[in-house]
Amino acid sequence: MSSALRSPDSPRDAGRGRVEGPPGVLRALGVFAAVRLAGLVLLVIVDAVAGRPFGKSLVHAWDSVWYLHIAEHGYGTQLRITSTGAVQTDWAFFPLYPGLVRALRGLLPVSTGAAGLLIAWASAALAVHGIYTVGHHLHGRRVATALVALWAVLPQSVVLTLAYTEPLFTACAAWSLYAVLRGRWPAAGALAMLAGLTRPTGIAVAVAVAVAAGHEVVRQRGRASPGLLAGVILGPLGWAGYVLWVGRQTGDLVRGYLQVQSAWNSRLDLTVGPLRFLASMPLQGSWVTYPVALVLVLAAIVSFCVLCLDRTPLPLVVFAGVLLLLVVAVSGPFSSKPRFLLPAFPLLIPPARALVRAWRTGPSPRARLVCGGLTALSVLYGAYLASLASQPL
Repeated sequence: MSSALRSPDSPRDAGRGRVEGPPGVLRALGVFAAVRLAGLVLLVIVDAVAGRPFGKSLVHAWDSVWYLHIAEHGYGTQLRITSTGAVQTDWAFFPLYPGLVRALRGLLPVSTGAAGLLIAWASAALAVHGIYTVGHHLHGRRVATALVALWAVLPQSVVLTLAYTEPLFTACAAWSLYAVLRGRWPAAGALAMLAGLTRPTGIAVAVAVAVAAGHEVVRQRGRASPGLLAGVILGPLGWAGYVLWVGRQTGDLVRGYLQVQSAWNSRLDLTVGPLRFLASMPLQGSWVTYPVALVLVLAAIVSFCVLCLDRTPLPLVVFAGVLLLLVVAVSGPFSSKPRFLLPAFPLLIPPARALVRAWRTGPSPRARLVCGGLTALSVLYGAYLASLASQPL
C-alpha cells in the first residue's frame, strides 16, 4: 500500500528500507488464512462428491460468472431475460474487479477463473491487513486480532475465497478509513474512488470521507487544507463516473443505471420491499438461508446501535451506517444481504471488544468451545451457500 497508509506504530528497518505492519498482523493473517483455507478445502470436497469439475463453486457461483465473463469479453456481451420479461445486463456490475482480472490474465499464463481467484485472495489479505491496522490503531493488538477472527468466521465469509468483489471492496474501504483516521485525505479519497469502482455500495466510503472531512473543517473553524479538499473531490468520482457511463450506454444519463439495477430487482424502496418479503418468507424459499440472513441483518442493526454508543470514530460509524441503510432500504435477494454487509467490518468492533474482555484472564474451555463452534458453523454454512443453496449468494 501507499506510504500514506503506513501505521505510525509500524517499525522501519532502516538498513533495508522495509516497513512492517503493526505488531501481531502476521498472526491475524494466519488466523484468517486457517479458517478460510478450511472452508476452501471443504468446498472443493463438496464439489468432488457432487461430481462437479475441480473448483467449480469457486469461480462459477452466481455473480462470479458475470464478473469473469466481463473480464474475458468486456461489457455489453451478456444478458439474461427473466421469467417476468426483465432484461438483466452486465452493466449492473462495476468495473474495477473484472478490469484487474483481465490485466492479470494478460500478465500471467492463467485462466480467467484462476486470475479472478488470485485477485480475490490477494485482496482478502490486504483487507485483513487493513482491518487489523484500523483495530490496532483504535484498541490495540488483542481487539484487532479478535476483529479479524470474527470477520473470518462470519457465515457469509465464504465469498472471501470465491471470485467475488467483497475482498477488493473491503480492502479499499479499510485502508481508506485508516487514511482518514490518520488525516491523510488524498489517500483516503483515492481509495474511496477505487471502492466506488468496485461495488455500487462503494458510495458509502466516499460519504464517510466527506462527512469526516466536514467534521474536520468545523473543528478547524472553517479551514480546509488542499489535501482535504482533494480527498473529498476524489472520493465519489469512481462511483459517479461508472453510474454516468452506464446512463450514457442506456440513453438516459441520469436514470439509466437505476433502470439497469431495477431489472435485477434492486431498487431503493425504503424497506417496503424487504418488509414485503419478510411477510411472505415462511411461504417461500429456503428454511435455512432466509432465516439466517434475517438473524444476521438484525444482529448488524443491534451492533450498529452499540457502535454509535461506543464513541467509535465518525468515519467508521458513517461507513457502517450507510452500508446498513442500503441493505435495509434497497430491495433485492434477501439471501444476499449478509454478503452485502460483509465489508462493514466496524460492526464487529463491539463484539471483538467484548470477546477480549471475556478472555482477559485467559480463554476458558467454554470460550474455546464457542470459538470452535463458530468456526465450524462458518465453514459448513459457507460450503452450503456456495455449492448447495438454491438462493443467490
